[in-house]
Amino acid sequence: MKIVLASNNRGKLAELQELFAPLGVELLRQGDLSIPEADEPHRTFVENALAKARHAAHVSGLPAIADDAGLCVEAFGGLPGVDTAFYAMQFGYPKSDQNNVRALLEQMAGVDDRRAAMVSTLVGVRRVDDPEPLIASGRVTGEITREPMGEGGFGFDPVMFLPCFGKTFAQLPAEVKNANSHRGIAARQMLALVRERWMA
Repeated sequence: MKIVLASNNRGKLAELQELFAPLGVELLRQGDLSIPEADEPHRTFVENALAKARHAAHVSGLPAIADDAGLCVEAFGGLPGVDTAFYAMQFGYPKSDQNNVRALLEQMAGVDDRRAAMVSTLVGVRRVDDPEPLIASGRVTGEITREPMGEGGFGFDPVMFLPCFGKTFAQLPAEVKNANSHRGIAARQMLALVRERWMA
C-alpha cells in the first residue's frame, strides 16, 4: 500500500517511515510527487492536518496522511502552536530550526514558567472526499531549557527538556525519542487505525 505523506520535512518522513515499516506501507513524500504544499489557514492542528491530507489525496489520487505539529508554551498561552514552523520570522529571522530555537530562547529570557508541550496531530484520508478521516494525536509535556542541549532530532528538540528522562529530545537516542515523542505517540495511534480501518 502506498500512502502520501503530506509533508516535505525529511525528519518527519524518516520518523514515520520507521514507525510504519511493520505494516508494509510505503510512505511517499509529497515533494517527490511534485505535489505543492497546501495552505494552512486554520488555527488548530487538526484542521490544518486535514487540509493538508485532503490536498495531497486530491493531487495524487492516493491515500494521504498529514501531520501538523508544534510547540505550545504555557507562558505564551499555548503559542506558537500552529505557527511553530514560522516562529523565527515573527522576530525578523529567516525560517529555520536554528533560528526558531534562537528566537524562542530570546523571548523566554526573563520567563520563569518554562512549561511547554510538543503536540502532533496526524490525519489520514483514503481519498479527498473521505467522510471518515482517521485522527490521531500525541502530546508530550516538558520544560524549555535556557540553552540548546544535544545533537539529535530537529525543530525544538534541543530545548525541549523531558523531566522523566532528565534530557532533551535532542539528547535521546533516535529509537528512544521515536518511542516517546509526540509524533511517536500519534503515529502508533495512526498505525493502529490504518490497520483496523484501511487494511481489515
